[in-house]
Amino acid sequence: MAEITIRQAEPQDAAGLNRALGRLSADMGDAHLATDADIARVCFGPAPVLHALLAENAGGTIIGVIACSPFFSTVYGAVGIYVSDLWVDEDMRGKRLGQRLLAAVRAEGIDKWDARFLRLGVYHDNPSALAFYERIGFVHASETQFLTLAGHAFETLGDTR
Repeated sequence: MAEITIRQAEPQDAAGLNRALGRLSADMGDAHLATDADIARVCFGPAPVLHALLAENAGGTIIGVIACSPFFSTVYGAVGIYVSDLWVDEDMRGKRLGQRLLAAVRAEGIDKWDARFLRLGVYHDNPSALAFYERIGFVHASETQFLTLAGHAFETLGDTR
C-alpha cells in the first residue's frame, strides 16, 4: 500500500475536511448543511468542540477522516471519545484505514484527555459499517438509546408560554 499519513487537521484544512465530511454525508444519503466556515469555527475557533484527523496519500489527497469530541461518563468515571464521523475513500476501503484512524483517535484521546473508551453510533441500515465495528471489538450498548432534540423542539425548550 502506498504511504499514508494520518495527522491532526489544521485550520488551513477546514475546506478539505468539510469536503470529505460532505462525501460521507452523500454516502449515507444524508443532507450536509455544514459550511467550511462552520468547520473552521467548531474545529479551530476559540472554543473547539470537534477534533479531526486526516489520512492523506503520498500526494496529499485526503483519503480518510475521523471527527470526534471528548465527553465525560459518570458510569465509567472516565473521559470517552465520541466518534461522530468516520469516512474512508471508497478506493481505500478494506485496507484497514478505518481501523488505523480509530487507533489514531484513541491514542490522541489518551494523550489529550486521558480517555478510556470510544463511543459511536451506526445507522440501522448500514450493516457493513456495523460489521466493521463489531469485527474490531465494538459492542452494542443495549442499556442506552440515543435520542435527539433538534429543530423547533430544541429552540423552544424551556419556553413557559
